[in-house]
Amino acid sequence: MRRAELVTALLMAILSIYLMVKSAELPIGWVPDEGPGGGVFPFWLSAIMLLSCLWILFNWYRKTTPPSQSSEPFMDAYALRSFVLAGGGVTAMIGLVHVVGIYGSVPLFLIYYIRFLGRHSWGTAVTIAVGSTVVAFFFFDVALRIVLPKGYLEPLFIPLYSIFL
Repeated sequence: MRRAELVTALLMAILSIYLMVKSAELPIGWVPDEGPGGGVFPFWLSAIMLLSCLWILFNWYRKTTPPSQSSEPFMDAYALRSFVLAGGGVTAMIGLVHVVGIYGSVPLFLIYYIRFLGRHSWGTAVTIAVGSTVVAFFFFDVALRIVLPKGYLEPLFIPLYSIFL
């Protein structure tokens, strides 16, 4: 656990610094007559994340947190199996976006996760998968007019576009 806390804090600190540098390519202050610059929120959120990482490293050095005092392994066999199953599902979902789009891959992932990993009923899994997909469609494509990738399922959405857009 001690090593995992150190490695995670260091990696997150490096990521924070990278995000601060990239967001500083845009204005990170107040732009007169416009408001906050495009890099304000990512820069300052990354700065807060960096401060949090530094605090974790400080506590790790002083051994004041339970993980920094522990010599137990970070993941046992059950945790590793759960991580691989969930991570594999997410990886498959991302891979399927190109083929069946967001509105095909997300419900498949939710059914996999809720029904097979969570061992809930088919009714619960299908209800949540279909319901969340419908809500996401209306929120992104209809309300915000942000068109998400649909892959080979795009012809199914043409009637919905003619109705709502």
